[in-house]
Amino acid sequence: MARSTEMLYGIHPVREALRVRGHRFKEIWVSRSSVSGPVKELLEEAIGLGIKIRSCEREQLENKAGKVRHQGILAFLAPYTYATLEDILTAARQQDPAFILLLDGIQDPQNLGALIRSAHLCGVHGVIIPKHRAGGLTAGVHKASAGALEHVPVARVTNLAATIGVLKQQAIWVVGLAMEGEQLLFEVDFTQPTALVIGSEAAGIRPLVKRSCDLLAAIPQLGELNSFSASAAGAMAMYEVMRQRFKFSGQREQCPPAPE
Repeated sequence: MARSTEMLYGIHPVREALRVRGHRFKEIWVSRSSVSGPVKELLEEAIGLGIKIRSCEREQLENKAGKVRHQGILAFLAPYTYATLEDILTAARQQDPAFILLLDGIQDPQNLGALIRSAHLCGVHGVIIPKHRAGGLTAGVHKASAGALEHVPVARVTNLAATIGVLKQQAIWVVGLAMEGEQLLFEVDFTQPTALVIGSEAAGIRPLVKRSCDLLAAIPQLGELNSFSASAAGAMAMYEVMRQRFKFSGQREQCPPAPE
């Protein structure tokens, strides 16, 4: 496959991408021993869309995929199209109050995918990541997101601090997660338009980005470890935003459908 082709693996990521981006599929590889149950249903849907299916031995699939848990299926698509900052702001305006997630320096695909999955489950309107010193949307991120990446717009920006300035101009309150935060997470009012900033496990939020935040909030902890993982901290923070908004709106139907 050409370098311009994106590879996905795993039943859930491939199925969600097929539903949302079926027109971008070039080819699906499947091991002969895996054509049953959910995989068979997925292939029937793909055939209905006119997508080429290649049946092969499992060894061939593993040679192509590398050391990943592919579940017997690989898909090759045209590259993922990132959203723009304006795309995310437009989505937020349509579902006020805004809820945006900024990820500073998250490089591990598992953490990035898990954060995007939590973002979808908690109603985030869009995720913003930096172009440099951060991971991109690889096949591993797709797999870790369990298909959620197909439902949450992700934008890449050159300057995260400058982007925070744009969000502030839109009257969006920017809260960074940091151990030295002046307020506990549960004391912050998240019912207003909010952007959450989460840094990497190794370095946290970079100094310039941290200074750009309106407020730093800390997650209380009792153990002796330094901090929660980035994905765990992000999930707790996003859930707190959702919890507060449910409490004051009383509308459970605002909860987006979870990826299967």
